Amino acid sequence: MALLAAAGLGAGTVNAIAGGGSLITFPALIAAGLAPVPANVTNSLAVSPGYVGSVVGSRADLPRERVRALVPIAVVGGFAGCVLLLATPQRAFEVVVPFLVLGAAGVLAFQDRLRRLVGHPRHMPPRRNRAALYGLTAAGGVYGGYFGAALGVMLVAGLALLLDERLARINALKNVLSAVIGAATVVAYAAFGPVEWVGVAVIAPTTLLGGYVGAHLARRLPSVVLKAVIVTAGTVVGLVLLWRAFS
Repeated sequence: MALLAAAGLGAGTVNAIAGGGSLITFPALIAAGLAPVPANVTNSLAVSPGYVGSVVGSRADLPRERVRALVPIAVVGGFAGCVLLLATPQRAFEVVVPFLVLGAAGVLAFQDRLRRLVGHPRHMPPRRNRAALYGLTAAGGVYGGYFGAALGVMLVAGLALLLDERLARINALKNVLSAVIGAATVVAYAAFGPVEWVGVAVIAPTTLLGGYVGAHLARRLPSVVLKAVIVTAGTVVGLVLLWRAFS
């Protein structure tokens, strides 16, 4: 229980700043004796309160006009991802996930160069920008419902490429989308998944505290530092997932 509580605190903080906190809690649940699929389901439920703490901590930077348009898409995508996990083998996605995470970290790291190739958000046709934003949100929802590790890194990378906003505001929007995707997984997995509720009871409160603390810390970091932290976290998460998938 001490291991899970410490893992929850660390995961909530990391998720608010960069994403990838599931890489802390998921191995902790495995170490506590859970099989991989129950650990994945339990982890999805346990870390979701941390996203709520992140939203509260970053609400001053929240671009509210984006939230109304993107939240319903994120919810539908989250439910779709849950259905995929419960209905299909997990091995194929485990192989793909590390490359998605590393790709997202690379997109954020080379954001300025990519913008010169695809065009700055303010120069993109509004319809094209809106369609890309909706597609990114839907894909993030599916990914978050299915596995979710480094969801924050992937969302920040895509949103930073499509939105002409400060990184702090993009991070705040990422926190909201992560929270609603997490809420969708809570509903789906609580009803149909093999949840270990003791693990949820131990981890969930500490992720809530960690998310609040991490969001306040993220607001105080300069954009360059915040980007470096997110890229580093995404690269580490991707490499660990790659090692786990092929070891």
